[in-house]
Amino acid sequence: MLVLEYKAVVRSSQAIAIDEAIRTSQFVRNKVLRYWMDNRGVGKKELYQYNTQLRAEYAFVKDLNSHACQASVENVERAISRFFDNCKNNKQGVALGQKNEPNLSNPTNNRDAKTINHEGSAHFSRHSPVKKGYPRFKKDSRCVEYKVSGWKLHPSKRRITFSDKKGIGELKLLGKWDIHTYPVGLIKRVRIVRRADGYYVQFCVKADVTTEPRSEDGEIGLDVGLEYFYSDSNGHHQENPRFLRKAEKVIKHAQRRIYKKEKGKNNRRKAIRRYARKHLRVSRQREEHAKRLARCVCKLNSFVAYEDLNVKGLVKNRHLSKSISDVAWTSFRRWLEYFALKFNTKVVAVAPHYTSQKCSNCGQTVKKGLSTRTHDCPHCGTVLQRDVNAAINILCKAKSTGGHPGSNAWGVGISTLLGATQACASSDVEPRIPRLLAVGSVNDVDIADVLLA
Repeated sequence: MLVLEYKAVVRSSQAIAIDEAIRTSQFVRNKVLRYWMDNRGVGKKELYQYNTQLRAEYAFVKDLNSHACQASVENVERAISRFFDNCKNNKQGVALGQKNEPNLSNPTNNRDAKTINHEGSAHFSRHSPVKKGYPRFKKDSRCVEYKVSGWKLHPSKRRITFSDKKGIGELKLLGKWDIHTYPVGLIKRVRIVRRADGYYVQFCVKADVTTEPRSEDGEIGLDVGLEYFYSDSNGHHQENPRFLRKAEKVIKHAQRRIYKKEKGKNNRRKAIRRYARKHLRVSRQREEHAKRLARCVCKLNSFVAYEDLNVKGLVKNRHLSKSISDVAWTSFRRWLEYFALKFNTKVVAVAPHYTSQKCSNCGQTVKKGLSTRTHDCPHCGTVLQRDVNAAINILCKAKSTGGHPGSNAWGVGISTLLGATQACASSDVEPRIPRLLAVGSVNDVDIADVLLA
């Protein structure tokens, strides 16, 4: 599968219609989720039946295409399946004390908790000591998703018409015309996304991944960090761009401008949009930087080893959380594993324990703190930059133990899904596709068989 994204040219009336369609999709999702909370033990069949009742009860829901409503129900179904899978696998989800999350350990001790029935359905509590990713209500949805009906692509494939009663009508598409190479029958999903700089149309196309030849067959170990984006086993340091730090001054200025405008006025809304566009620019810079570096690494090497970092745990450090988020290690890893499939490169994730403390030459442990940036081994006399020593250890560890090859960066369990906040956790849910791609471009994005939030 792959995702093609195009900028949509919309009129003010069309923007209002798209926003109404997005709100309707959010309304269906939240109503179905509430129905599941209030009726413990209901299954997939009952959820879709309740969706039919909503279409009969509310005229504005009936105006939205039926497949778009079904896509909202699928989002709820995936969230429920993910929650129960997390419970079975004892996997942590949202932060501690999150609202609307059940206390599975002792539900009777919470004021809002109720018992768990024999079918495994848990009611929700407001304050819970467990972290299992209990399904939550959507407050500000930004997309509406159609399946194979409710839209029609123009023969030139430069315009798309949405035919439901929301009144969206025909949208002009801007971008590279890679969609011309695929027949309309291969388009399985169409999604309208609202961002800070306008509206985008995404096409989910059923197509095979095309592999490309590598230019070289090297072997490399990567140690990611904050001083450098990564250091490799060959001694090369890739500079950390620090996009957020560089843009922080103008972002703070834009944020202060918001509070100088009167609430409810158009000038305040304009200031909010300017502020959002600055954050969007930083996000896109991170993504393109990670994609470019991952492509170069996989094209030049047949074997790549990297650390299997627990980034969710690392960002809990209140002194380094902003820098860790700014460097985008997780995004870099996802693209690294994707381009490994594209260039037939073997990637291996190894445990990061003691990779910085162990000497890459003699294997002895040399204790050092984070402030010590040079590895100086008293046993064999080896002197290396700290991150280069760690990269060599990562490469040796991957070749000796095998690590975790084929981590499936785009497979089930990844959070960037088309129409979902997490990948489908149940085998009866149709897999979808990630949407990490440049606008209107598919040169580097033939994404594997998975799905997209």
